[in-house]
Formats: sequence, C-alpha cells, structure tokens
Amino acid sequence: MQQDKQQLHVETDEARGGSSPNVVRWVLGASLLLAVIAMSAIWIIPALA
Repeated sequence: MQQDKQQLHVETDEARGGSSPNVVRWVLGASLLLAVIAMSAIWIIPALA
C-alpha cells in the first residue's frame, strides 16, 4: 500500500480482503451450459415423437 499526496493506492487482493479464484465464472458457465442442454432436450424430444 502506497500513499502519495492524499491518494491511496491499494492492491486488488488487499482491497477485496482476499483472492478471487473465478469460481463464479465457472458456476455461471456450467449453469448456462445446463440450461442450453435442458432447453434443447425439451424442444428436440417432442419433435422426435
């Protein structure tokens, strides 16, 4: 942490209070993939019958 003439410079991890392992990105990606698969199945299965 540096302080220059009334400006406070803080590193990202220090400002957040921890690290950001991108877990949310993986959860959103997996959820999107599952939603696309489910919607495709709902549309394709009745079309085959």
